[in-house]
Amino acid sequence: METDTQHRLRLTMRPSLVLPTLLLALALAAPASAQQMPPAKRQIAAALDAKFAAYTNVANQIWGFAEVGYQETKSSALLQSTLRNAGFAVRAGVAGIPTSFVADFVSGRGGPVIGILAEFDALPGLSQHVAAERSPIAGQSAGHACGHHLFGTASVAAAIAVKDWLQSSGRAGTIRVYGTPAEDGGGGKIYMVRAGLFRDADVVLDWHAGSANNASPGPSLANKSGKFRFRGVSAHAAGAPWRGRSALDAVEAMNHMVDMMREHVPDGTRMHYVITDGGKAPNVVPDFAEAYYYARHQDARVVNELWERIVKAAEGAALGTGTTMEQEVVNGVYALLPNETLARVVDANLRAVGGVTYNEEERAFAEKLRATLGTDAPPVTQASTVLPFQVRTVATGGSTDVGDVSWVVPNGRFYAATWVPGTSSHSWQAVAAGGMSIGHKGMLVAAKTLALTAHDLFTDAATVQRAKAEFDQKRGANFVYRPLIGERAPPLDYRGTAAP
Repeated sequence: METDTQHRLRLTMRPSLVLPTLLLALALAAPASAQQMPPAKRQIAAALDAKFAAYTNVANQIWGFAEVGYQETKSSALLQSTLRNAGFAVRAGVAGIPTSFVADFVSGRGGPVIGILAEFDALPGLSQHVAAERSPIAGQSAGHACGHHLFGTASVAAAIAVKDWLQSSGRAGTIRVYGTPAEDGGGGKIYMVRAGLFRDADVVLDWHAGSANNASPGPSLANKSGKFRFRGVSAHAAGAPWRGRSALDAVEAMNHMVDMMREHVPDGTRMHYVITDGGKAPNVVPDFAEAYYYARHQDARVVNELWERIVKAAEGAALGTGTTMEQEVVNGVYALLPNETLARVVDANLRAVGGVTYNEEERAFAEKLRATLGTDAPPVTQASTVLPFQVRTVATGGSTDVGDVSWVVPNGRFYAATWVPGTSSHSWQAVAAGGMSIGHKGMLVAAKTLALTAHDLFTDAATVQRAKAEFDQKRGANFVYRPLIGERAPPLDYRGTAAP
């Protein structure tokens, strides 16, 4: 039976938006706490419901663009135009990054300043149709296996909803969107932090695509990555191998030494690598080869120490093979500095919004996808719940350049179930679910949670002050932010392979 709310939506919305919005309203059972929201928060949530079809279209376009880090020209332009058309002032190409932007809407005296992060880069090698089996898209190499098409769109949607509320209520404040490229390995936010773009922000919010709804705070892993390039002497591998000095031998020697290091590194260390160039033909001694390395640990100081040891291994490999070596630090990120004060506000709003309930078609798709995830995958119904709130002290394994942001401004973040429960990020299953209504519904949960949290921060100065006090206590009085990437320029070509 149609509810009063659904009836009003059907009468007031354009015909092109009726079906998707009604499907959403029927599929998402609003929790009791949502009905108890104050009128302003109900207004914000309703505004996002009304534009669900439009934002789904934005997310689908970015999913189709599938642009990798620092190459997100169309994706960034689409988000910028969406914000500009909604009345935001947009500064593009900040911090020396062509696809970055900062978008502001200022109401009244302009304070406080609440920022929302937006990501939009895809991952190479993970092209995928919306299908429950591995099915790459012909002619496309990348895919949104980390859900950043949903991330960027939800953040923009939330900011616009908050802007409309600020405008209609006459409340003072600045809502800001940070368009942050190349999160996956390129560290776009680091350069924006280094450029001082977060200096005047009071709080920054963000979320991430995931397989569960969860606002529990906890650290991530600090991470440093870079490319090691070896140059040798080419020769005929059969006719005159004694004249050659193999750059590939140097890469393999380095890899072997690093593998032996694994027994002698601090607990919690993660080190991994790929060979991005190992030569072109077996009968030619390679005069150029390259390896791409990551080192991770919860403590950024340990990461720097690990990196120095990896560099020594590279130097030893070059010495032993008669080659030369040069390194390029591509990325370096801090671990997340969690803020429990903000996490509890986010958690309350996530619970008020509730999770995602699949319709019959989505549930059938989810069950097929779940069968590819392994026997330990949770039931698909987990997407409809919010996981218990827990304060974690141990990192769960990943790294993000949000970590650097969290050391210069209080940060509140959460995960929304945009994928089938049990799905790993950086997988084809994530691409598939993120390109259909399962991902879109989770995106709406995220947009509402962000917007409602921003509302609370604009209306409760005491919470903002408590978050700042916790932030200052955890950083320590003598903390000085120093980026792990040093003074290097943004690595705009890091997804390519350097030529010899």
